[in-house]
Amino acid sequence: MSEILERNKEYASVMKDSLKLRGEPVAIRLIRENEEFPAGYSAPDKQLSHCQAIFAAKRGECLLMPLEMQGCKVGSSALGMNETPEKVASGEFHFGIGIHDTQDATAEMIAKRVSMPKTKGEVVCPLKDADFVPDVVAIVDIPERVYWIVPLSTSNGGGRMAFSTSPFQCACEDVTSVPMVTGAPNVSLGCFGCRKKTDMAADELACGIPYDLIPGYIEHLKKYSSGVMTKAKRD
Repeated sequence: MSEILERNKEYASVMKDSLKLRGEPVAIRLIRENEEFPAGYSAPDKQLSHCQAIFAAKRGECLLMPLEMQGCKVGSSALGMNETPEKVASGEFHFGIGIHDTQDATAEMIAKRVSMPKTKGEVVCPLKDADFVPDVVAIVDIPERVYWIVPLSTSNGGGRMAFSTSPFQCACEDVTSVPMVTGAPNVSLGCFGCRKKTDMAADELACGIPYDLIPGYIEHLKKYSSGVMTKAKRD
C-alpha cells in the first residue's frame, strides 16, 4: 500500500467515524493539461455528470472521468474542461428551467460563477480508495454532520465563516471550484441539478474541503470525538 493511500484511508476512517457520516467522504482530483491520469481507475460505462460521479463515489465507486465521459457541459465547463456553452453563458438554458424571472438574471449567475483554469478530466472516488493527492474532499450529509466543518475551520483563528452558493451548480462550482480557488471550505444547500439527477436526500447538504486542510481537521476531530462531540445532541 502506498503512503498516500494509507494516509487517505486513515483520514476517511476518522472523518466517517467522528462525523458519523452516512456515506463515504469523496476525493476529487482535477487533472491539469500537463498531468497524467492516475493509474488503476476505470471510466464508467456511460457518461455521468460531475454531481452523479460524486454521489456514486459516496456509495463506494471509483471513477476516472476524462472529458468524453462528462455528461453535463455546465458542470464540466465550471471545472475548466470545456468552454461554457453559448446557451448557458447567455442565460437561455437556465432561464428555461423556470427559477429566475429573467434571462438576464440567469446570465448574471453564470457570469459570476467561480470557474477553474484549463483541465482535461478528473478522478472521483471514496477518499479511502484514493491513491493520489485530491484537490478537494467532499462530504454530503445532514446539517448536524456538516456543521462540524465550522468549528474545525475556526478553531485556530476564530471569526466567522461565509459560504457561496446559487440555485444551480452545487457539486461542480460550490463543492469543487470554490474550495479550490479560495482555499477555504464551502457549504452548499444543494442545487436543482443535484436534486434532480442524483440521490441527494431532502435533508442533506454538501461541503467541499481543500485537501490541504484535511490533516489539521483530522487532528482536531480526534480531540473532538472524545471531547466536545460527546456533549452535543448528535442523533
